[in-house]
Amino acid sequence: MPELPEVETVARGLEAALKGDRFTKVELRRPNLRFPFEEGFTDKLTGKIITDVSRRAKYALIYFEDDTVMICHLGMSGSFRIYPERPGAPDKHDHVLFETENGVWVRYHDPRRFGFLLLTTRDKLWDHPTFKDMGPEPLGNEFSGPVLAERLKNRKSPIKTALLDQKVVAGIGNIYACEALYRSGISPTRLANTIKGARAEKLAAAIRQVLGEAIESGGSTLRNYAHTDGELGYFQHRFQVYDHEGDPCVNADCSKPIKRLVQSGRSTFYCSTCQR
Repeated sequence: MPELPEVETVARGLEAALKGDRFTKVELRRPNLRFPFEEGFTDKLTGKIITDVSRRAKYALIYFEDDTVMICHLGMSGSFRIYPERPGAPDKHDHVLFETENGVWVRYHDPRRFGFLLLTTRDKLWDHPTFKDMGPEPLGNEFSGPVLAERLKNRKSPIKTALLDQKVVAGIGNIYACEALYRSGISPTRLANTIKGARAEKLAAAIRQVLGEAIESGGSTLRNYAHTDGELGYFQHRFQVYDHEGDPCVNADCSKPIKRLVQSGRSTFYCSTCQR
């Protein structure tokens, strides 16, 4: 599933292509994705100018002139493709088609259909069930070591599991939780409520660093993810532990093999020597 860096890359691509333009055609090629499209979906977007595109956690947000907001979640296999001119016939998994006044075409492609496109309004956005209980943005000014420690203080689960809870911090998924824990020297099995003080500061800094580097690299492409122009991300070439089971630790003073364990149904990669 695309995590924060991948969705940030997609949102930036959509913003560059769509901001200030107007949808002249919106076509639904099926009645639903993960959820049914609401009645009047196409009418609410057709003829409307896109005023902004941003991201919250793992969701892209497209804002329109009449205060409508489209919440976009890519699920497991969703992607937006942007075409500067009319493309060929839609693929069978191109489920939503958009055309703009300036001749830009956008297609939402989703073979597994776990993604969704929902409509709300600006005044209801942060009370929407998707966002109302969500934790702070890890790249925002409100995120810090003390903030992270406060959100973990009553958590008795392993820290890796806690980081995947979007109520603790928004947008972190399996890949970047593994990488941040490695960089901060924290064992994924350590109890979350023991992350405080200098340890929390170190983890918060590692989270910000890993996410920032991944955004600069255009995200990570492991299976389906691609930029809006079809290019692949390349942060996967900079993974230090994720998917490196059996490889030597990159720490020159260690070189012990990277291990894997399963936590809450997800693979965790770590160095048992460097992470405590």
